[in-house]
Amino acid sequence: MSEVAVLFAALRRAADPRTVECIEDAVLHASDRELNRINALAFASVHGLDEEETVAALLHAARIGAFEMTWNVLCPGCGGVLDSGSTLKTVDREAYHCSLCAAGYEPTLDEMVEVTFTVSPRVRRIAAHDPDRLPPLEYYRQMFFSSGVDMAENFAERFSRVLLELIELDPGERAFVSLQLPRQFIIIFDPVTHATQFINVKGEPVEERQNLSMVFSEGYASNETLVLRPGLLRLSLENHTDRRVVPNVCVAGDELHDILSKRRPFLTAKRLLTNQSFRDIYRTDTLDVDQRLKITSMTFLFTDLRGSTALYERIGDVAAYDLVRAHFKVLQEIIATETGAVVKTIGDAVMATFPTPDRAVIAALRMRDAMRQLNGERGREDLLLKIGIHEGPCLAVSLNDRQDYFGQTVNIASRVQGLADPQAILTTEAIVEDPQVSGILRDNGILPSSRLEELAGIGKDVTIFALS
Repeated sequence: MSEVAVLFAALRRAADPRTVECIEDAVLHASDRELNRINALAFASVHGLDEEETVAALLHAARIGAFEMTWNVLCPGCGGVLDSGSTLKTVDREAYHCSLCAAGYEPTLDEMVEVTFTVSPRVRRIAAHDPDRLPPLEYYRQMFFSSGVDMAENFAERFSRVLLELIELDPGERAFVSLQLPRQFIIIFDPVTHATQFINVKGEPVEERQNLSMVFSEGYASNETLVLRPGLLRLSLENHTDRRVVPNVCVAGDELHDILSKRRPFLTAKRLLTNQSFRDIYRTDTLDVDQRLKITSMTFLFTDLRGSTALYERIGDVAAYDLVRAHFKVLQEIIATETGAVVKTIGDAVMATFPTPDRAVIAALRMRDAMRQLNGERGREDLLLKIGIHEGPCLAVSLNDRQDYFGQTVNIASRVQGLADPQAILTTEAIVEDPQVSGILRDNGILPSSRLEELAGIGKDVTIFALS
């Protein structure tokens, strides 16, 4: 049996068989481009697969070495990849600058960090494994732009309409280019070094030749916008790096904006951190101890069992332990199927995260029903679950060798759960005001009742909503 066959046999044991079959078929028959920086959500959509099962399968494929997982820091403006690494630990700057957009950004895990998967060379060698040999436009398409930029199949044809010149320069090479400057805003940009020069071409045409020099080096700097006149430009380009560069000269108008404005969903770092398969596989190697990465919106769900100490005394240690363990298993299954992840358990309590409030509310309603069913099967109200939910910004951190979360949002969610009565679900205003949550509550005939509560350590009254 070949190494590839052994890898996919192992993958079939770890992940959904139909999803693995689609991945294996892609490895055998898809184009090189389709196997580079795979957008997991787009792959699931094209093949009619479940998104969570697709993400889980690709995670397992990365774990066994069939694929390589990459974390890409993105520019929210143009969708370009500003930095790339094999782990989240490489996202270590306080700010990232996009020279193409002339803007700086503080990285957040919501929409600025994507996770993609590339087939391993041991499984199949593709062109992107040697990116400096990619045709220039393929380098732009496969290496610079993120998987969230929805490139049309006729990308090359459309880009040619705005392209004035495209040059390849090997290390140490120098080239001279002559071109006619139209009365437009012009950008010279290299996707390898990210070196950029803006040129505002305006005024009356000139007969004499204009000259401009540009040097590409590792320590690129964003240049001030130059003002030139329409007419002939002699452009000198010099590569001082140890890699090939592929600068282009293009017209920055509506056509270029339209090419880059088409977007599609992609697997964000935030969503991956709330994926149970990811947390199970990468328990201790996600963040460095000193990393503090921002998430602008995360939903936290806390649960706890009321009276669990009395439960142990009433029915005995062994029976109580088995019952509590059964309750944990049910909660973990519900959390995972609603795209959430268990962050940790503390005694009989669970802390879980969800990418959006609606998934947390659905999970909470399912948890309450499941506990009622378990109690009904026993004929006793032994499992009295208290649930609290809140949504807001937080920090992803590393605590006690595990990926965790820190911030006021976490504190509020925990305090809200502490106020809940047995079998109650308490939420904050941020949850019930979510449009998707409103629809869920309406469909389930739930009319939230509100009250003001002072939460310990928060310093202000908070409106709490009971979902009964």
